[in-house]
Amino acid sequence: QVQLVESGGGLVQSGGSLRLSCAASGNVDSLNAMAWYRQAPGKQRELVASITSGGRTMYADSMKDRSTISRHNAKNTVYLQINSLKPGDTAVYLCYAERVRGGYTFADWGQGTQVTVSS
Repeated sequence: QVQLVESGGGLVQSGGSLRLSCAASGNVDSLNAMAWYRQAPGKQRELVASITSGGRTMYADSMKDRSTISRHNAKNTVYLQINSLKPGDTAVYLCYAERVRGGYTFADWGQGTQVTVSS
């Protein structure tokens, strides 16, 4: 199992920026892709961005022009920089990690960090 701890959330004004961090510990040797999801009240969880162990990235259409996902493999940490924040970005942001071991894929989730954007 991998433990994921997010940080960096908070209250920010519209137009501001935040950098979220997610540190992984535990069975990190088998880490594969990592990602950020978000879930707003009453809405489904949605993918924000993902990054493979090799650094290939993918973004949700709504985020690709104003967010950057990155990863420091030696620190087992993934980051999400979000710029030009909007009230619609208000959500709990959750870190996701995929592990591959013995031909099986496992998924782990963090507890989330709250991002609130005021207008």
